[in-house]
Amino acid sequence: MKNNPVSDASPKVIEAAQSHNTQQATIYRILLAISFVHLFNDSIQAVIPAIFPILKENMRLSFAQIGWISFALNMTSSVIQPVIGYAADRKPRPFLLPLGMCSTFAGVMLLAYANNYVLVLISVMLVGFGSATFHPEGMRVAHMAAGLRKGLSQSIFQVGGNAGQSLGPMLTRWIFIPFGQIGALSFTIVAAAGIAVQTYVARWYADMLKNGYTFRKKSAVRKIDPARSKSILQATIILVFLVFVRSWYGASIGSYYSFYLMDKYHMSLDDAQIYIFMYLAAGAVGTFFGGPLADRFGRRNLILLSMVGTVPFALALPFVSQFWAGALLLLGGFILLSSFSVTVIYAQMLYPGNIGTVSGLITGLAFGLGGIGSLVIGNLIDHVGISQVFVACGFLPLLGLLALLLPGDDKLEEWAAD
Repeated sequence: MKNNPVSDASPKVIEAAQSHNTQQATIYRILLAISFVHLFNDSIQAVIPAIFPILKENMRLSFAQIGWISFALNMTSSVIQPVIGYAADRKPRPFLLPLGMCSTFAGVMLLAYANNYVLVLISVMLVGFGSATFHPEGMRVAHMAAGLRKGLSQSIFQVGGNAGQSLGPMLTRWIFIPFGQIGALSFTIVAAAGIAVQTYVARWYADMLKNGYTFRKKSAVRKIDPARSKSILQATIILVFLVFVRSWYGASIGSYYSFYLMDKYHMSLDDAQIYIFMYLAAGAVGTFFGGPLADRFGRRNLILLSMVGTVPFALALPFVSQFWAGALLLLGGFILLSSFSVTVIYAQMLYPGNIGTVSGLITGLAFGLGGIGSLVIGNLIDHVGISQVFVACGFLPLLGLLALLLPGDDKLEEWAAD
């Protein structure tokens, strides 16, 4: 595919003058900048589950209380996102990019010194709010800088976030085990770097808007046939539910599987974190390759295969040896999260021009509702035991069969083109 003759190194004024045209060149320096900030943001968010074993020991918390911390983080970062995204689609707010990272900075600073359960909850809510303000505007920046390469830009943006999440287990191994809770203080440096990059991106974003960039053509504001509107709503509900289920299963691995490894295989916390890292890192790789795979096999097909294809690995995971547990985590993580960026692109095609709202629904509300799953799982572990809960969690990806009810790619492209 040919790019516009304007190069990445073109003067800002030329980029801005062409910004309203969807045929503009892909601006990689902005894509990479926003992807790195996504990495910063999500690596800091990964600090929360990474510090769970330390908080559990220091404050003598139950699994249910751990679940409430995860719930507070996810609900703060998810419930607010659709509201911010909807508002941003009507009036873009570039200043939210550095502002959100300032909230994150305050959250990790408080977490390092929190000496009771209430302060921990407040600190994770500040981190969650920072994430909620970043994602809708960050996705809009990625869309703005994409030019013709919307799929690639989404993969670049999302892989930054998933790579950041994968660092969580290694943060436990490298920082929290040696230094304890005060180790969270080191992430104020990451947050400060994020504020600096976000300020740069926000200035570029504001200049693009000032020079006439629009996310939606005037012709896109139209009356939609009631039957189609109903079909779009049904597809949205199914898609949000599928992302919710995917994130619920992901929460079971990210928040509790290290405890399962220590219980079943008598592994040290240090070694257990490597397994969680393997799962999340494989998921980050799957996220990057998901876009090209969807181009080849279809978006709906990939969403279906990513969940149903995970079922054999998820069901076998509680019954295999330590070695095969690592292998299944790698395969399951890659397959399950290969649909991460694809679900976002699918939703963007359902609602052309509403980039912030889509971000709020898919990477915010639906993904964040996994926090409910984490809360439920924590309570179940306290009551029935961790082994039985992980056997039950293996059935969750089966709900991916609901993807068969989503409109096919031909219908989706027809709706997006009208």
